[in-house]
Amino acid sequence: MAQITLYENNEWRGRAFSTSREIGDLNRYGFNDKASSIIVENGRWEICDNAGFGGKCMILQKGNYPSLSAMGMNDRISSVRPVNHSDHYDNEVPQQTGPAYEYRRRPDEDIFQAQVTSVHAVYSAAEQRCWTERQQVNEPSHNNVGGAIVGGILGGVLGHQIGGGTGRDIATAGGAVAGAVLGSNVGSNSGESYSKNVQRCRTVPNQEPDSWDVTYDFGGYEHHMQTRHAPGATISVNRNGEPRQ
Repeated sequence: MAQITLYENNEWRGRAFSTSREIGDLNRYGFNDKASSIIVENGRWEICDNAGFGGKCMILQKGNYPSLSAMGMNDRISSVRPVNHSDHYDNEVPQQTGPAYEYRRRPDEDIFQAQVTSVHAVYSAAEQRCWTERQQVNEPSHNNVGGAIVGGILGGVLGHQIGGGTGRDIATAGGAVAGAVLGSNVGSNSGESYSKNVQRCRTVPNQEPDSWDVTYDFGGYEHHMQTRHAPGATISVNRNGEPRQ
């Protein structure tokens, strides 16, 4: 049997209205222009924004529709009816699959308020964020070792030719030192400066909770649930203590 359930809010929250037959005017049931999400449990259904199946109409296949905004039907549905399974319609919405929201309210389900006793925010693991930036790099200079050796020998030879006795020895030593210094500087690399890409990273903690672990009391028992939205002081539950939002 074809069946459709309309919900007052997105993601199957709030009041619900379910039917397995044609409804030409939802105003008679207090649900005119109220639906924001739908679950088609069986069959194919036509939804229209005017009573008597007038105005803009669309065909929904079996599936879950968490929001009617994208199809321009949010808070606009005034009539619904099942249609032939084999007929072709140009205004048919592509089938949407996936599980319905676990805590959706079922039609004709009595709702009670349960006291929330504790709430724990759950965060996902911190993320590592990396980026690339330009950095200036200076290469150190390198002395010419071979030039220092040759310069030292030549400096010593020249120094040896100056003066005599002790003075000649001093001149030879001084010439060797000076020659080594000069030779070292000849052909040496004075250093280069250039820029290159450098990757840097840092760990960034998440600022917003991914979910909330909630504990509440109902019927003399402690219950637990996880929700994507921060709860208030109480939450809605059915007579079995199951959460309904």
